[in-house]
Amino acid sequence: MDRVGCIVIGAGVVGLAAARALALRGAEVVIVERAAAIGTETSARNSEVIHAGIYYPAGSLKARLCVAGRRMLYDYAAARQVPHRRCGKLVVATSAAQVATLDAIRDGAGANGVALQPLSAAQAQAMEPALACHAALLSPETGIVDSHALMASLLADAEAAGAMLSLGTSVARIERDGRGFVVHTLAEGEAFALGADSVVNAAGLWASAVAASIEGLDPAHVPQTLYARGSYYAAPGRAAFSRLIYPVPEPGGLGVHLTLDLGGAMRFGPDVEWIQSIDYRVNPSRRAHFETEIRRYWPGLPADALAPTYCGIRPKISGPGQPAADFRIDGPEAHGIEGLVNLFGIESPGLTASLAIADLVAGRLG
Repeated sequence: MDRVGCIVIGAGVVGLAAARALALRGAEVVIVERAAAIGTETSARNSEVIHAGIYYPAGSLKARLCVAGRRMLYDYAAARQVPHRRCGKLVVATSAAQVATLDAIRDGAGANGVALQPLSAAQAQAMEPALACHAALLSPETGIVDSHALMASLLADAEAAGAMLSLGTSVARIERDGRGFVVHTLAEGEAFALGADSVVNAAGLWASAVAASIEGLDPAHVPQTLYARGSYYAAPGRAAFSRLIYPVPEPGGLGVHLTLDLGGAMRFGPDVEWIQSIDYRVNPSRRAHFETEIRRYWPGLPADALAPTYCGIRPKISGPGQPAADFRIDGPEAHGIEGLVNLFGIESPGLTASLAIADLVAGRLG
């Protein structure tokens, strides 16, 4: 049986970043991905925003890894010529009652080392004349990135350092042996086993299922992954804004916000819709909800302008009505199995934090 230093399960942005980090440290890495291409799920179905690190509790993994990862990502994108733009964003209060919420957001961001500039309604509207709000916060460090180009670059770096990618390969089960692990996979109907000294489970939506297949891992260390679908709609024509526009957060997400792609086109979302199974169909009945939410900060949204585009699914480990869970990056210190790192609940800001997550994973494998 062939054997390698590390098998990384999942070729989303976090799995690719982890594979790159490990390969650059000299490990012989194989990346296995069940889909026919890299980054086809959570990593490609999002807002492509580089987050500043505003909303997360001080000291949490999300806060620390977002702030560190944002700096790393801007540096990496500039060095590798990955398309990106530091466009900034406004977090807006669309009612007088929400102004106090902006104060709390600013305080929380400050605890994470992120400076936000408070703006009056007049100041915000001078920046964005189409905007309606009672007050706002300016986040100059927020930006956007081409997630597909980023993942292609991470893969190229990993392969240049010796990593190998196996697409269309799903993990059936993982045994433990005296040297580490035996990962049993299926590819095109063929079963194949590959030995590895270490395993990184970066399977995203499927991380809990992969973890449940690991021999000897106590089920107490395998959280349930819940699915929160977020749909996106687009508005045609010239962009009415030059910055991203975010309402104050809502339970389960950051509200129906306005983002821009690198071509300047406007898109709106995601909303939060809890679902029981993977389903990437955009629910057309959500359009009225989107229109209502968008007109709170953009009353000039033309009638019937919104068109459904795509949706993504967040792999959550906290459910409706529960406090948002932190990232879980469980190494041997958590579950007691040497050479194993499980990543659970890697939703936003996972794209922003990907390079910092990768360094943490590599560190936990020694």
